[in-house]
Amino acid sequence: MSKTFTPSIATPAVITANDLRMGHCVWMRDGGWTADPREAQLFEDEAIADLAMLDAIGQANIVVGPYLAEAKRGADGRPEPTHFREAFRRRGPSNYFHGIQAELEASNV
Repeated sequence: MSKTFTPSIATPAVITANDLRMGHCVWMRDGGWTADPREAQLFEDEAIADLAMLDAIGQANIVVGPYLAEAKRGADGRPEPTHFREAFRRRGPSNYFHGIQAELEASNV
């Protein structure tokens, strides 16, 4: 598997992909998938992350393009993005104001 970093305690990772049917971003959680990135499983061990990636790749009927994304453990223990691309993906599609973006805006009012 190709990756640009090795998950560790210093550089944890999450596995993210796109939902095959809906196209939105999803994150791996206990072998399943969630649309909430705060519920993603945080991988701090290379071998466990590699096995989870194999599992994700094997779920081609559910997701497309799974990959490891660097993350960090937030103050609440949940994963947070370390790169702007992943922070951007968490907000949902950017082609127009709808879905996750509209929900986030409504919750900030």
